[in-house]
Amino acid sequence: MTDFAATKAMFYLPEGMIYLDGNSLGPLPKAAEARVARTITAEWGEKVITGWNRAGWMAQPTALGDRIARLIGAEPGHVVLGDTLSIKVYQALAAAIDLVPDRKVILTDNGNFPSDIYMAEGLIKSLGRGHELRVVDPQDVENHINDDLAVLMLTQVDYRTGRLHDMADLTAKVHAVGAVASWDLAHTAGAMAVDLKGCNADFAVGCTYKYLNAGPGAPAFIYVSPRHINTCQPALSGWLGHEAPFAFDLDYRPGTGIERMRVGTPSVLQMAALDASLDIWDQVDMDDLRTASIALTEQFIAGIEAQCPMLTLASSRNPQERGSQVSFAFEHGYAAMQACIARNVVGDFRAPNIMRFGFCPLFIDASDVDAAINVITDVMTNRLWDHPDYKRVSRVT
Repeated sequence: MTDFAATKAMFYLPEGMIYLDGNSLGPLPKAAEARVARTITAEWGEKVITGWNRAGWMAQPTALGDRIARLIGAEPGHVVLGDTLSIKVYQALAAAIDLVPDRKVILTDNGNFPSDIYMAEGLIKSLGRGHELRVVDPQDVENHINDDLAVLMLTQVDYRTGRLHDMADLTAKVHAVGAVASWDLAHTAGAMAVDLKGCNADFAVGCTYKYLNAGPGAPAFIYVSPRHINTCQPALSGWLGHEAPFAFDLDYRPGTGIERMRVGTPSVLQMAALDASLDIWDQVDMDDLRTASIALTEQFIAGIEAQCPMLTLASSRNPQERGSQVSFAFEHGYAAMQACIARNVVGDFRAPNIMRFGFCPLFIDASDVDAAINVITDVMTNRLWDHPDYKRVSRVT
């Protein structure tokens, strides 16, 4: 059994803060400070450029990828870190398209994160091969899986509502029509158990700054199935994805296995922070995590609905159909969230009217949920949100 009281003690949170925004930016693992400091002084400082070999910097993307693989049900040697999530979305989609060259439809839903859609639109435009991005309602995705489909590109958990797609079922239906599935795990990795191997996923991508707590700007990851890894062609033929980068050949030859999906120089300091966070994750059973997450979200929904009838549940009521977040709709949601944050209950807002709360059992427990319910109830019933200070919209919401 996972000891969540022990994991909670491993995170730094400001005194009195109830942090329900780990689904947007995970809090600081206490060990990360010393781990990054050691990388700066003992590695970068003392070893300078020799750190690429002597400190193992060049091997970090695949070594840490294997540690993330356990959390997402991936085979060892098939996950690599680097670059941003948008870059990895682009890589996965480009490789997937080339596996089905005679089809032109890319299917996604309007609950997908806009950046994923932007990257798909940009790729289609640059290719100029007549591809169509078909954007449908989440509940209609299955109805559009047919013989025209090339690639299904979905975020497994909707960033606004927490709606959870059935990866195994949809991937099986995609394969049945001869298409390919690419999954974005931005709101799944570290939130619940994932089984990429068992679901027979073709590609998956995700980030490490949310539930995996690697800090702002931390690198993304990409997964490629064993059946594709030696044949898929990387659209971004970066130096470190070359078969022999230090041969400095002028012609690109893709590297072996998952190495071919590397692009740019590893972000060594961020990977040091991720390494410290994964030391905590190594102690976590993902089934225990999911059980605890459901209990916390159910407790939160029951408490808010009992005390705040002006808020409307925007997430699925069935816990098996949502990730590890709960969203409520409210006309003045932005101001209400700012009022909650001012009282040390931190969630976030997603346009046009969504108050979003994330639940990570690694540092949130039942007492935190009760305290958060009390604060939110006070804000809502006493209209504390109705103040000009809370209505001035910041650049980041």
